[in-house]
Amino acid sequence: MKRSFAILVLFMFVFAGVSFAGAAPDKIVIGHPACLSGKYAKAGEQAVGGIKACVDWVNNFNGGVKIGGKKVPLEYKYYDCESKKEAVTSLIGRLITVDKVDVVFAPYSSGLTLRGAPVAESHQMLYMDHGGANNKIFRQGFRSIVQTIGPATSYHMGTLDMIHQIDPDAKKVALAYEDSEFAKMVMEGAKDHAKALGFQVVFERTYPKGVTDLTPLLSALKASKPDFVLGGGHFEDGQLFNRQMADLNINVNALSLIAAATLPAFYKALTTMAEGVMGPSHWEYGVKYSGEEAQATGLPWIGPSQEEFLELFKKATGEDMLPDYHAAEAGAQVLAYVLGAQGADSVDSKKVRDVLGELQFMSFYGGWDVDDSGMQVGHTMVDVQWQDGTRVIVWPEEAQTGKVCYPMPTFQEKVKGAKAVPK
Repeated sequence: MKRSFAILVLFMFVFAGVSFAGAAPDKIVIGHPACLSGKYAKAGEQAVGGIKACVDWVNNFNGGVKIGGKKVPLEYKYYDCESKKEAVTSLIGRLITVDKVDVVFAPYSSGLTLRGAPVAESHQMLYMDHGGANNKIFRQGFRSIVQTIGPATSYHMGTLDMIHQIDPDAKKVALAYEDSEFAKMVMEGAKDHAKALGFQVVFERTYPKGVTDLTPLLSALKASKPDFVLGGGHFEDGQLFNRQMADLNINVNALSLIAAATLPAFYKALTTMAEGVMGPSHWEYGVKYSGEEAQATGLPWIGPSQEEFLELFKKATGEDMLPDYHAAEAGAQVLAYVLGAQGADSVDSKKVRDVLGELQFMSFYGGWDVDDSGMQVGHTMVDVQWQDGTRVIVWPEEAQTGKVCYPMPTFQEKVKGAKAVPK
């Protein structure tokens, strides 16, 4: 029933071009307290680039958002929240009351997203979450929020599935995550899934946010003699984790770090020491989501194509770099909002939220579908690995752009210039 309703709504309002009579706004304004400086700046700049790219596509390729019988342009209004919670709350208030935005896009990270949610809720403003993966956000009873990024508990499930399949002899896993709501939720999901697959969790510990030395924790981890390690939290601690594993010569078959390892800046900072390191990703360039794939799975499709998104992202950022999943999920959120507004034939937050609650579609980012709480359940993760300085999609098999290098090279081998080459 849900899929039938979603397809009906899309065909009525997107493809058939039918709309109810009523005054259309001159523009639709997206408000965003963006992380352009501070702890989450790397992910934040990707998100802003992704949003700008898809706003460009909507306005200049799609002709705008069809409301009240005419195409209305999107406008993107954002401020730097400096990755600070107190700035998020004040900026969301400003965007709603002063800038009169029609929808608020949450900032990057679970902590900042959760901090801003009560403000948006108090104004009954649609609040769209592209960077807060913590399941806890959707256990608070908020009615105005919907999620584009997938839930935290799913992050390392695919990694565990992959190792379980390719290495039946691997038994011992070490879990070491940042002491943040998001990372602890990832660890919870990883621990439960590891045990379900028959792995033995030989090490389980968190480390403080802003940590500058992981030597004591990693020394204890080394003593547990794991076959592979799952962990991380965000960009800075992920770099430190990898670097100090190398310093302590902790060699394992696989290392997967959330959030950090998928960023181009991760390899730029660590170079050879990042070879073979993996990370779960919501999207990577090369994943084959397309109009044809959507048709095969029975889902409506909305552009841009992957190649179009790449070019628009480069245009938006002014840099010749590949977008990562932080950019893709933020851009896909623009597309979800467009379909929600067109389906509601309105920018009224409640009406758009109601449509989003029933919507299913595919974009270059993949599937989109939310449950009753607004949590994303229609999108699946991929795992990537650094191989010769390039991010290669290694799982699931149907999404692979290359085979996994397993076990990864030892740190002694990487010091000598070894690259992660699949056998």
